[in-house]
Amino acid sequence: MKKTIFASPQDAEAAFYDALQRADLDAMMAVWSDDEEVSCIHPGRARVAGYELVRENWAQIFKSGQRLQVHLSDQVIVSGMMFSLHTLHENILVLGAQGAGARSIVVTTNAYMRSAGGWRMVLHHASHAPAPVMRRDIPMEAPKVLH
Repeated sequence: MKKTIFASPQDAEAAFYDALQRADLDAMMAVWSDDEEVSCIHPGRARVAGYELVRENWAQIFKSGQRLQVHLSDQVIVSGMMFSLHTLHENILVLGAQGAGARSIVVTTNAYMRSAGGWRMVLHHASHAPAPVMRRDIPMEAPKVLH
């Protein structure tokens, strides 16, 4: 089976989230580098390292039957010729037999490396977002000031 070539880290990221929402294991793993140095960390879970263990982890998640609708926001990308680091928020809606269910925000870091076969994911690290910090001395409507 020939692997898809992702021309940019953004193409690889779009394919990752498409596979996640469709719970498509083959499409998910087509995004990942097949190196043993890959790592995946899901919210509240231990780090999984190595291609085969990452694949098994995604297989278990997809077998759960839950489907996710994911909207990305607050994305920051630091990219070079061979490496790209993406930090973002995943705004997740869990879809079930009864329709839309739980909502959550997940803070995520995705890392991609460029190889002869195009851009591939080497890290997906997701953590539950902390509750927003509410400060009494700053009004909610305060304008953002850049320094």
